[in-house]
Amino acid sequence: MRKVMRGIAPVACALAVFGGAGTAAAADRYVALGDSYSSGTGTGSYTLNSGCQRGTSAYPYLASRQRPNTDLVFVACSGATTDDVMANQISSVTSSTALVSITIGGNDAGFADVVTACVTIGCSGAIDDAEAYIRGTLPGKLNTVYAAIQRQAPSATVAVLGYPRLFSSSSCAGTTGISASERTELNAVADLLDATISARAAAYGFRYVSAISSFSGHAICSGSAWINGLNIFSIGESFHPNRNGHSSGYTPLVRSVIG
Repeated sequence: MRKVMRGIAPVACALAVFGGAGTAAAADRYVALGDSYSSGTGTGSYTLNSGCQRGTSAYPYLASRQRPNTDLVFVACSGATTDDVMANQISSVTSSTALVSITIGGNDAGFADVVTACVTIGCSGAIDDAEAYIRGTLPGKLNTVYAAIQRQAPSATVAVLGYPRLFSSSSCAGTTGISASERTELNAVADLLDATISARAAAYGFRYVSAISSFSGHAICSGSAWINGLNIFSIGESFHPNRNGHSSGYTPLVRSVIG
């Protein structure tokens, strides 16, 4: 009997070791889709991909490093529209994807061009056009993207993040050329985007997280701005979240969904 037990003990230990290794949890595959608000434009460092302006100060990277056992697939790209997501990013979403985050829709509505018009020639007409697009065309564009995510990763937890209001009631060098009334109208466009994206995300059972409340008190010209104002020396950085906007603004928002 003792000889038998001696033989069994090493085998049992080996099975325990190999069994434990075999049952280790696989890393959660986290795919970060979207535009410049997800890639990290505005943070000033794009070491992950300079063309798409992806960097380690962007919220997808920060969230993935805070979250244990997470494998980040970071494909968000500055300037992306819903069409770009479908052409260049959506293939990264697979049946093994556990988590998805996305900001999209602002470029479809030409929001960057609208703000540029406000700085230069005036933008009332451009704002009207953007609002008409958001109401009439953007919902269908969002449907295409969200349906593809749902189809390709039906079990994934999906965080759809919104855009903040850029402006406070104050003016400063960062709002040069943009009148008080234009700032109010641009914030109203952000609200319309917020409502439109939220409604379409809900239709697919995705969690929508608005950035408007989170960024309140941190707009351009505020004492603790999380958004870059106009920077004539680096136009592309203008009107995008800075490093604090990603670390203190967007990262908690996405983690409220993906854990």
